[in-house]
Amino acid sequence: MNNHTQNNNNNKMCWFNSLDESSLKAYKLLFDALSLIPISHYLFALFVSLLTFLYSFLEFHFLHDLFSGFRGSPVGLTFNPTSSALYDGVVSKCTVLHGRYLPTPWLSSPHIQTGFLHFFGRPPSLSYTRQLFHLSDGGIIALDWLMSSAVFGGSFSMSNSISKDDTTPIVLVIPGLTSDSSSAYIKHLAFKIAKHGWNVVVSNHRGLGGVSVATDCFYNAGWTEDMREVINHLHHEYPMAPLFVVGTSIGANLLVKYLGEDGENTPVAGAVAICSPWDLLIGDRFICRRMLQKFYDRALAFGLVGYAQLHEPRYSRLANWEDITKSRSIRDFDSYATCPVGKFETVDTYYRRCSSSSYVVNVSVPLLCISALDDPVCTREAIPWDECRVNKNIVLATTHHGGHLAFFEGITANSVWWVRAVDEFLSVLHSSPYMHVQKKKSGLHSSLESSIDQGPYVNVSADGMVAAVGNEQTRNSMVEDLPESQKTYNVDNEMVPNTEQGEQLMEANSDALPNIVQTCEQPTNIPDVKFPNVIASVRRYLNQLQQQNMLSIWLLAYIAIVTTWPLVGSALGIIFRKKH
Repeated sequence: MNNHTQNNNNNKMCWFNSLDESSLKAYKLLFDALSLIPISHYLFALFVSLLTFLYSFLEFHFLHDLFSGFRGSPVGLTFNPTSSALYDGVVSKCTVLHGRYLPTPWLSSPHIQTGFLHFFGRPPSLSYTRQLFHLSDGGIIALDWLMSSAVFGGSFSMSNSISKDDTTPIVLVIPGLTSDSSSAYIKHLAFKIAKHGWNVVVSNHRGLGGVSVATDCFYNAGWTEDMREVINHLHHEYPMAPLFVVGTSIGANLLVKYLGEDGENTPVAGAVAICSPWDLLIGDRFICRRMLQKFYDRALAFGLVGYAQLHEPRYSRLANWEDITKSRSIRDFDSYATCPVGKFETVDTYYRRCSSSSYVVNVSVPLLCISALDDPVCTREAIPWDECRVNKNIVLATTHHGGHLAFFEGITANSVWWVRAVDEFLSVLHSSPYMHVQKKKSGLHSSLESSIDQGPYVNVSADGMVAAVGNEQTRNSMVEDLPESQKTYNVDNEMVPNTEQGEQLMEANSDALPNIVQTCEQPTNIPDVKFPNVIASVRRYLNQLQQQNMLSIWLLAYIAIVTTWPLVGSALGIIFRKKH
């Protein structure tokens, strides 16, 4: 028995030894075969693998464009399908918005497009004329003007080129984060609009454009007071000129927030928001999600720290300077600099209060919003699709590609698609009867809450009593909880001109009076559906109440029959027994 077991063990060991020898021989043959392959083939395979990785990592779409015949992708339009006079009367006539967008073939990646815009951009050659504008709190910002005469070789002077009765449209441009009038995309837009024959003015943010900060107030993603003062100033100085506003990136967030705050009480005739972040809280979560987004986060934070270094004396007095210099993300900078200076409790509080998505429903000005679905900075997840669809004054245009503010097109990448779209939209809007006319209101700027916030609240007292509480107290408490720098008030500042200026202003107003009357009397073709909606709601409620009452009556009858049937049955039984 022992000999048999020992023989089996020996056989197994021999089998394993032979298996090991055969495996070694197989691996040796494999390595010998691999060594016969030229090294150039390995390098080619490595190159293909690296190229495949980069194609996926950088989100290239060249092959898709190639297989589709370089036709581009159609522009998606989101609007109110039942009562959008803006789409019917303006956007429907815009060929650019109803066409296709094909990116430059050698820039077929949102990251390559965005990087190319930042480092190259190919901006046109132009020269601004600077006007220093003094704000009510003592701050100073630079207004850089570009006139059509300057584009076509003429000269421009603020003292003699624009008069009170000039009807040439003015386009106010609000740059993005840490951008100013020297940015490539701003120059593309300004040159295109000025070449169209209109006047362009770029409102640089506080502390940018080479102008020092004069007060302890810095701009942030929700600070709309500077824009409001500039808009009111332009409207007062040039009351006959239609005023349009274009905001880009953070400037677009400021623009939409301002339009939602002021509602009808704004002199803006029309507006365009390009690549808005919409919801800053969602954007904050998005930009630190993937490796590439973290790269953008780091790059933008580097720009913000550079902006702070330009104004180190004030920042070091208002916040912890060492923490600011250590910022490695936008959230770090907002935590160490924006919140202490702007008097925000937390970063999330700052993001919630300054997000423009909450103000979309109250926009009363014709507004075109353009966003790229592959934007690597402002995610598509933050786009308020439903709010834009409900508001009859908004049309949202989305493209599959474009990057952040890039949208280059053509073989040479000398053209920017969204610039052409903005130029055509404003031109069609200007020639239509749908431009907004200011309707002044007094009081606070209406801050928007959702329908959930407007419903009754439940108040539970200490003794357990439950009572419904309206939302008026909540609104007041929300206003009181806001920091003083974020409270916005509507104050009508009447400027009294001297005699000579007053006579000129009266003459300008008398000359332009027929135009004003014509503008006011032109039909807007925007149906006022508020009163019919109220009647329909009341009728619907009464019908539901009537149906509920009928159901209640039948239910009570059923309960009465079921509960009284034993008594009725007993009584009937007694009666029939007596008869028998």
